Amino acid sequence: MARTGYVYSPRYLEHDTGPEHPERPDRLRVIHRRVVFSGLIKELQVIEPYPAPLAWIERLHDPVYVERFREACAAGEETLDGEDNRICPASFDIARLAVGGVMAACDAMMRGEVDNAFCAVRPPGHHAERDHALGFCFFGNIALGAKYLQEHHGLGRVAIVDWDAHHGNGTQHLLEADPTVLYISLHEDPGACFPGSGRREERGIGPGEGFTLNFPFPPHSRGRDYLDVMEDEVLPALMAFRPECLMISAGFDAHTHDPLTHLHFSQRGYMILGALLTSFAKEFCGSRIISVLEGGYNLEALEDCVFEHLLALKSL
Repeated sequence: MARTGYVYSPRYLEHDTGPEHPERPDRLRVIHRRVVFSGLIKELQVIEPYPAPLAWIERLHDPVYVERFREACAAGEETLDGEDNRICPASFDIARLAVGGVMAACDAMMRGEVDNAFCAVRPPGHHAERDHALGFCFFGNIALGAKYLQEHHGLGRVAIVDWDAHHGNGTQHLLEADPTVLYISLHEDPGACFPGSGRREERGIGPGEGFTLNFPFPPHSRGRDYLDVMEDEVLPALMAFRPECLMISAGFDAHTHDPLTHLHFSQRGYMILGALLTSFAKEFCGSRIISVLEGGYNLEALEDCVFEHLLALKSL
C-alpha cells in the first residue's frame, strides 16, 4: 500500500464565494467530512499547506496581475475579471495557500515522506491565465506545481493529465511552449462547454509543439468513451514521454449528476480512470503522483468520487 499524503486546511473555507456559487466552501466540507468520518484520515499523512511565495507565483503569472488581485481583495471588491470569479478579503491569501498546498505535497513526496498525494485545495486553478482570473480560478495551482518540481526539486519531465470536464485553458497557455511538461486534457467539446478552447488542433507552440494534447468529447459522452481514448491515445502518449512524475487535474464535473456539464461519467468510470493512471505511475514514475482538486459541483458525487480516488492512490 502506498503512503498517500492529504493536503487540507480549514483556511481553504475562508475563500467565501457566497452560498449560491458553484465553487463554494461546502465542496471541501463534504470531502473532508467523508475522509474523517470514514476513518480514512488515519491511513493518510496529512500535509499542512503554506502560502506560496510570490516569487514562485510570478514564475508563471504577471506580477501586475498578482498585485491587482491582492489590491482587489484588500479593497473589499466582490469579483475579479468577471462575475464568475467571486472574491472576498481573504481570497488572495487563500489562493496563495492553494498553490502552497500543491508545493507542500511536492516537498513531502520528494523528501520521501509520501509516495503520492491528493491536494484538497481551493480555489481551483486550471482556468487561471497569466494575467487574469477565469472560471473560478486565480492562480495556476498545478502548472506552478509542475515548475516547482522541476526548478526546486530537480525533476526533468512532468506530465499533467487533466480529466476535468472543462478544458484547462490556463494550464495549457501557461505551459504550451514548454517541451518538458506534457499536458493532456480530456474534456467536453469546446463548442458546447466553457471555456471554448481545447480543440485537437491545439498542440502547443514553438518548442512545446506536440506536448499539448487535447481530447474533446461531444455532449452526452459516457465513461466508456473516455476510457477508450485513455487506452488508445493517452497512455501511449504518456509511455512515450516517460515522465518522472504524473500530476492529475482531478475535476469530477464530468459526472452525470453535475449541474455544469453535459457528460455522463459515473463513479465507477472515475475509479477505472484513476486505476489506469495509478498503474501507469507505478510502472513508469516510481509511483509519484500529485493529484490536485479542480471542479465537481454536485456535492454527493464529488464526495463519493474523491473518496474513491483517495482509495486508488492508497492502493498503489
